[in-house]
Amino acid sequence: MNITVFGTGYVGLVAGACLAEVGHQVTCMDINPERIQQLERGENPIFEPGLSAILQQNRAAGRLRFTTHTAEAVASGDILFIAVGTPPDEDGTADLRYVLNVARSIGEHMQGYKLIVDKSTVPVGTAEKVTATVTEALRLRGVEHPFDVCSNPEFMKEGAAIEDFTRGARIIVGTENEQVKSLMRECYAPYNRNHDKLMFMSVRAAELTKYAANAMLATKISFMNEIACLAERLEVDIEDVRRGIGSDPRIGYHFIYPGCGYGGSCFPKDVKALEQTARQLGYEPALLGAVEAVNTRQKQTLFTKLSEQLGDLHGKTIAVWGLAFKPDTDDMREAPSRTLMEALWQAGARVQAFDPEAMSECRRLYGERDDLMLAGDRIQAVKGADALVICTEWKMFRSVDFNWLAGQLTDKLVVDGRNLYRPEALSNAGLRYVGVGRSNLAMAQ
Repeated sequence: MNITVFGTGYVGLVAGACLAEVGHQVTCMDINPERIQQLERGENPIFEPGLSAILQQNRAAGRLRFTTHTAEAVASGDILFIAVGTPPDEDGTADLRYVLNVARSIGEHMQGYKLIVDKSTVPVGTAEKVTATVTEALRLRGVEHPFDVCSNPEFMKEGAAIEDFTRGARIIVGTENEQVKSLMRECYAPYNRNHDKLMFMSVRAAELTKYAANAMLATKISFMNEIACLAERLEVDIEDVRRGIGSDPRIGYHFIYPGCGYGGSCFPKDVKALEQTARQLGYEPALLGAVEAVNTRQKQTLFTKLSEQLGDLHGKTIAVWGLAFKPDTDDMREAPSRTLMEALWQAGARVQAFDPEAMSECRRLYGERDDLMLAGDRIQAVKGADALVICTEWKMFRSVDFNWLAGQLTDKLVVDGRNLYRPEALSNAGLRYVGVGRSNLAMAQ
């Protein structure tokens, strides 16, 4: 099939590459000329495990190409995926300007039937707005061309996007049109062979499903962090509790790891957007508001724990391991590390940070600062520091010589924002350990 993907961010680039991988002819379009030039040089603008190889292979095979020309992009695809960003507006609602700009461009250039697929995360009713926008663009041209609009939300995790696209648990398509169902079945047939993962439903149901899924996962995280705060006050190890409830198959172990809060491009904005949608309908979403409030508070817990242990942080040097909001990505959007570092700078502290992938992104966000040193590795980050904070659970941080670490940290303090370590192991090395939901445990005397 001939497919065009508008937008070359995480969603668009992964979708385009994976669709080309199974033989479709794919054109990826973006209005950012620098990004397209980068892709045409064979460079991957984002860090996502496995993506670079797929991009290079399919570009070399002629199945994947890139353009900044809208007319060319519209003409080359029978199925047009809209995969542009929907950043939060000032009131928390999803900003649809980029989605509707693409819809308008499609209407301005289409010459025959097109299936327009909303791949971006969009609020309920967006497909209707896309339909109206395309229709108006055609009216202004004085032409009539048939088209359909369906919803096909993505369920990809950063760091595992290729696996999620190619082997995901479900492929949701919002449409009640039999022709659209047939086209989408053909599009996804290579990834739908062993058992039928395609789930057809109304457009509005598909749009709501995406938000509901992310809100549910965010709720599990905030719930566990709420219980972790209670565990600290009851002198209970939250890791015991996690194992206890996770063994219940009705609950499971996924997304019940306590920590320093969730971040990234999806959970924070999607919870807020769903919350605002509810309020616009006259319904007060008490649970959604609580999920976001707990997460906001949880992101501040690392700074709070440092202050409780060290007192005045002015003049202190804090080592930070992990800047990305999660492992296997360089994405720092809404990352807990940002909340921590900004609070430390406000308190007059200095930060020595290391992340295996997000250093360039950190430099882009914060530039050159006297109170920020971007270390070459985790060893350099802790040299001369008063304390160490774990913000991201990268595998390389899991195994540490704690005797060595004790010799590096002036105040012998480790604040483990991801509960990577056994408290007794650090205590035996002479370190003070503070985790999440276990801060009263195994404190060295």
